[in-house]
Amino acid sequence: MFQNQYETVFILTPVLSEAQMKDAVEKFKSVLTDNGAELVNEEHWGLRKLAYPIQHKSTGYYQLFEFKAEPTLIATLETEYKRDERIMRFLTTKLDKFGIDYANRRKNGKIGKKNQDAPKESQNA
Repeated sequence: MFQNQYETVFILTPVLSEAQMKDAVEKFKSVLTDNGAELVNEEHWGLRKLAYPIQHKSTGYYQLFEFKAEPTLIATLETEYKRDERIMRFLTTKLDKFGIDYANRRKNGKIGKKNQDAPKESQNA
């Protein structure tokens, strides 16, 4: 059974209640697990401002899943995204070895933080 590592990000419409949003996330999580995918990481990024309006909305709920699955599962997952009216946008990418390394560092909190051990520049210059 050949499996690749993928990450998928989708944006849910902001008019959903908290319960409806969690229900939608659980639906897509079950689509993955029911079809044999192994969830590696899940991140809820919350309500964020969009770069440009989508469907006359300027915000959306962002969700990320990182998973290992067979390549045939991606078509099934994206068909489910297209059928669900709560999804405004989605993107699924296959991670190469550099993408996997970056995802692991992000998961461990090493991305986006300043190096605390670096020597400070002198103020006298």
